[in-house]
Amino acid sequence: MKFCRFQPLEFGLHAVAKPSHTVHPLPRSGIVAGDTVREIEGDLLAAAGVEWHETGRSWPLNEVKFLPPSEPTKIVCVGRNYSEHAAEMGNEVPKEPLIFLKPPSAVIAPEEPILLTPLSQRVDYEGELAVVIGRTCSRLGPAEDVRPYLAGYTCLNDVTARDLQKRDVQYTRAKGFDTFCPFGPVLETELDFAKATIETFVNGKRKQFAPLTKMIFSVDVIIRWIAQVMTLVPGDVVATGTPAGIGPLVAGDVVEVAVSGIGTLRNPVVAPEP
Repeated sequence: MKFCRFQPLEFGLHAVAKPSHTVHPLPRSGIVAGDTVREIEGDLLAAAGVEWHETGRSWPLNEVKFLPPSEPTKIVCVGRNYSEHAAEMGNEVPKEPLIFLKPPSAVIAPEEPILLTPLSQRVDYEGELAVVIGRTCSRLGPAEDVRPYLAGYTCLNDVTARDLQKRDVQYTRAKGFDTFCPFGPVLETELDFAKATIETFVNGKRKQFAPLTKMIFSVDVIIRWIAQVMTLVPGDVVATGTPAGIGPLVAGDVVEVAVSGIGTLRNPVVAPEP
């Protein structure tokens, strides 16, 4: 089932020049069914995991603005989780999950612009499957089922200033700029990993493609690994890594991350501010 956070467009919420400073008043929760969003009562993460009630109000998809599916306290990312991507970066395949953080201030909604930075000469797309946490989890057992702790799955773009990543060696600055973490548009509670694929398109041309079965470390392994280090709380986001095919973005581009069974995350790219 596809859940979402949204705002009816009658409230005049459209993409703006500084999306990281945008305040989304009165975010609503809903179910996406066909070409309609049906409003539900209560917290989205609780609804995705337990129960929900419809309010009776609904909107066509083209009359709502999708918001990020959650408001994370942290975004935990996994690096080099596809062997071909590790190879294209000139790196070895890691023997255990390689994790790093993106700040919540990097989050933007679908259709909001990715703002390039004058501090970087190359900003790349990285399409990824993301997991949204639904229940607090910490120190999970080595064989513990992680599914009860997950609210669902969504699309994420781990936008990266590649030249700064190489210069700094570590990832914080390169991946932490405002607008460098679009995710959404929906929260899918069920995903067939045996059949699902991830793709990234720039201006309609496919740049990345991989079956999710090509991930080196599965979602179960990743969540248990992270939970040994830090407590994950409802709304937190875990990005599971990008496949091969990363490349640069320039002002005027439109980048889309699509996960089969979930949907497509679409964002325009705009020039850095003076």
